[in-house]
Amino acid sequence: MPDAIFTDPRLAAVYDAFDGPRDDLAAYLGIADELRAERVVDLGCGTGSLALLLAASGRTVVGADPAEASLEVAKARAGADRVRWLHGDATTLPDLAADLAVMTGNVAQVFLTDGDWARTLDGLRAALRPGGHLVFETRRPERRAWVDWAAAAPVVLDVPGTGLVEQRLEVTGVHLPLVTFHFTYRFLSDGSVVTSESTLRFRERAEVEKDLLTHGFRVRDVREAPDRPGKEYVFVAERAR
Repeated sequence: MPDAIFTDPRLAAVYDAFDGPRDDLAAYLGIADELRAERVVDLGCGTGSLALLLAASGRTVVGADPAEASLEVAKARAGADRVRWLHGDATTLPDLAADLAVMTGNVAQVFLTDGDWARTLDGLRAALRPGGHLVFETRRPERRAWVDWAAAAPVVLDVPGTGLVEQRLEVTGVHLPLVTFHFTYRFLSDGSVVTSESTLRFRERAEVEKDLLTHGFRVRDVREAPDRPGKEYVFVAERAR
């Protein structure tokens, strides 16, 4: 079940404002060019930022997400008619014979159990053509991202169409490999408060490489995330024939 930050319509509507400029997306466009990928699946596409960029470059794009509220935001954005939007997760993807599947942001870390992660990798493999690629990022556990999260000050933004919204982040549990954190959003126009709790799994590089091999992928490269040097791994894996 996706977190409220993606499924609650009020939170989905302000998600992009608090998510920032998404400096990570240019790297994924570059990788798509490098791999000559024409058919792309964006799993956990959320409000569609990357899917829309990929489609604008002339590619055939499927954006899939289990959070209906996030998809509704995506569908309302300019250029949304160029993307095929699917409500679901990796286990519900059709046979797309895609050249590339991607998971950006924290998507690869939301699968907390070995079973959920295995089913996700199997579903993505099935959606790719033989020789197609899977590219995703995951935070390095040793960089302890949750320490920075815990020190974050509240943020107030004036969101178009919504007004002033305050976001507070609290780290509520660190039990590696799982880290849990709690968002509180206060809509200052009417004083309403909406909360969301999330948990991410921090996997070691060797664990991810082993899982990819087990589920029919060959690891071709492990890169830096240009927007977060030294903080994340970007895995480039190829579906084995």
